[in-house]
Amino acid sequence: MKKYLIVVILGLTFWSCQQEKTVVVKKVVPERRQPKAITYQWQNTKDWLAKTSDSSAIDIALAVNRTDKANFIKMDSVVIPTDLTGDIAYYLPFPFEVKALEEVNKIIFFSYPTQTFATYENGQLTYTGPTNMGRKKDQTPTGLFFTNWKAEETTSTFNDEWDLKWNFNIANKLGVGWHQYELPGYPASHSCLRLLEKDAQYLYDWADQWVLLDDETVSVKGTPVVIYGAYDFEAEKPWSQLVTNPKALNTTEDEITKQVTPFLKNILVQQQKRVQYQGKK
Repeated sequence: MKKYLIVVILGLTFWSCQQEKTVVVKKVVPERRQPKAITYQWQNTKDWLAKTSDSSAIDIALAVNRTDKANFIKMDSVVIPTDLTGDIAYYLPFPFEVKALEEVNKIIFFSYPTQTFATYENGQLTYTGPTNMGRKKDQTPTGLFFTNWKAEETTSTFNDEWDLKWNFNIANKLGVGWHQYELPGYPASHSCLRLLEKDAQYLYDWADQWVLLDDETVSVKGTPVVIYGAYDFEAEKPWSQLVTNPKALNTTEDEITKQVTPFLKNILVQQQKRVQYQGKK
């Protein structure tokens, strides 16, 4: 009888292990509305706004021109997609999937050459939008960073009259982070990453803060942030190229893989520390 029970237990254990091996983790792929075609044309700003009231179309136009509404209306002409029925991700350059990021729970990319940002969760693009980064004499540093402290509103270290909403710091000693501030449509900041308010608030809620043991010791780092590339300050705005070549700014999966590969080991090590920390809470 004992032998029979042992055989049954071993059989059930083997069956259970085999079942575990066949479990497939399904990725959550965002549903997106795809436009029929993606082409662009120059439009007179006032004329276009006079005949456009759809808020989603305006949001896309702002993103394509890397600006906010207050600055958009000051522009004589703007680049407008001919079909504005798609989700915003179709009009911005980041790839929808990056296999090299499948093990990375959360990561943010800021592209200097295209003035855009994107969030990925386990290799899937989950959010994207425009940014205005550091001006020529105060360029945003590039490389790997981790989010640290945040504040719903804080005061700029460059000018105490500047109020920065949804501020999330990524380089504590340098004072670099993202926050809501005006987007004139070109790199104009003192090295920070300017965002539309809705985007700044989204990232503020989405990214993780660091965990400190004391004032000087970081126990767990925040969400990884990769800032990459260079901006040609002497050339026309890069998105003006879209009129003649709609794919001019497209960022390939290989390019994102190339940018993240030198940092991937460190990112996964820091991610494991966060997982262990959350498991102890």
